[in-house]
Amino acid sequence: MGERWRLRATPADLAAEYRARGWWDDTTVGTLVADGLAAMGSAALTVRSEVRPWRGTLGDLDRAARSLASALRARGVGPGDAVVLQLPNWFEAGVAFAAASYLGAVVVPVVHFYGPKEVGYILDVVEPDVIITADRFARTDHLEMYQALLADRDGVEWLVADSPDTGPLPDRATAVSGLLDGEPLEAPLAVDPDAPAVVGFTSGTTRNPKGVVHSHRSIVFEARQLEAVYPSDGPAPITGSPMGHFMGMLNALLIPLIKHQPVHLIDKWDPGVVLASMRAEGLGVSGGAPYFLTSLLDHPDFTDEHLALMPYAGLGGAAVPLAVTERAKSLGIKVFRSYGSTEHPSITATLLSDPEDKRLATDGSVLPGVEMRLDEEGQILSRGPDCFVGYTDRELTEAAFDADGWYHTGDVGVLDADGYLTISDRLSDVIIRGGENISALEVEDVLLGLDGLAEVTVVAAPDARLGEHAAAVVRVQPGAAAPSLDDVRRHMEQRGLARQKWPESLYVVDDFPRTPTGKVQKFRLRQQLRDGQLPD
Repeated sequence: MGERWRLRATPADLAAEYRARGWWDDTTVGTLVADGLAAMGSAALTVRSEVRPWRGTLGDLDRAARSLASALRARGVGPGDAVVLQLPNWFEAGVAFAAASYLGAVVVPVVHFYGPKEVGYILDVVEPDVIITADRFARTDHLEMYQALLADRDGVEWLVADSPDTGPLPDRATAVSGLLDGEPLEAPLAVDPDAPAVVGFTSGTTRNPKGVVHSHRSIVFEARQLEAVYPSDGPAPITGSPMGHFMGMLNALLIPLIKHQPVHLIDKWDPGVVLASMRAEGLGVSGGAPYFLTSLLDHPDFTDEHLALMPYAGLGGAAVPLAVTERAKSLGIKVFRSYGSTEHPSITATLLSDPEDKRLATDGSVLPGVEMRLDEEGQILSRGPDCFVGYTDRELTEAAFDADGWYHTGDVGVLDADGYLTISDRLSDVIIRGGENISALEVEDVLLGLDGLAEVTVVAAPDARLGEHAAAVVRVQPGAAAPSLDDVRRHMEQRGLARQKWPESLYVVDDFPRTPTGKVQKFRLRQQLRDGQLPD
């Protein structure tokens, strides 16, 4: 895969430094998982789900994962092969991730709500050897979707996380349940730690999701980095971030194995269910995008008993409004913030030991091993042991890195006198909704297919729950009627775009603010929206 995508090589002097300082070693994701599960076999593993609840131990997961790995090995799957996982936070998701890691395969997690448009693109890019999916979840019938997607794709093994309620599977599919009781794989297969380990697809400035490739070295360092940032005390958390998302996978599986914590998952974030579980079992929450915190604080079931289980909250992955951190402070919750991306997951962070004003109002200082500087436009450039090795699109890789290995983030920030970073804007045209990236260009392309529209711009609108949401600003053709938000939603549904990407507010304007060359000035639109100057 590395040769196929012509992934960049970390500059030799940096690689030597990372190894000399112990930031990089020869640990692979497979050995990290194997060692963690061996030490944590009796620890609890639970899944809260209306359709697929599960209770057992991490030892149960390890046994099932080794059996699945052995079955896949018998089918010829090994180091470097690509395994796509589109699963909710179910037991089978952990099993599939561990099994693929034991084989040295390249894990390609796909968020469970991606539809045929996004998934089809990912399959074209990755050309997977194995696909492991749910049968159905929420609004998506994965059996129907993948039967259509795989009709013209030969040589791909398709496994389905089935249950007694699944019913007959398509002829092409194999039930995962039949592969979990066989002879287990004894040990993880040997794999080059510089080789690709994970490809996380994230929407960005391009119309299609971007495939972000991490090596075993970058993933292992990142897991250890995150573990060091998160406090070691407090109750075991419930993880709601989807394992189909890069950071959800790390939070759900890898960090608990390093911290020696039990794993508690929920497949659909329901604040009422989370609060009930916290109270019944003494659990906490793992943090993440501000929505995961505010949805609990806003719920009518929230009590002081829950507050006692939330001594701190780590916020990041989306815009963090100061109002949220101040609210948490007023309740006695110690907030710490972080900044990163799928490409470079942990660039800066605050720690609980940092001054309160820094924890509440900045995105932190540079973490161990990481270097950061601002260019003449204020854009953040970074490099470090957890920085990705490239995109699946080699042109994007070449555009994102310079010759010295600096990653150009597309984010704009300012540094205070103490070296703490605050994100102020984005050069990249991305909307971060509840921790998920949305490509404005992709939404614009779909929306322009709606009759009567002359011009469309999609920008980030502040959102009290999610940090941001997509706002559509449109100019209609002469004589045409302006669409309603319901019209927009119906059009998005007909075009098959994932619901999370749909515009959640709509503004109709006579014209846009523009540069002298006619380009829409999105930064001015965002400011007008924040100031309430756009007509509803």
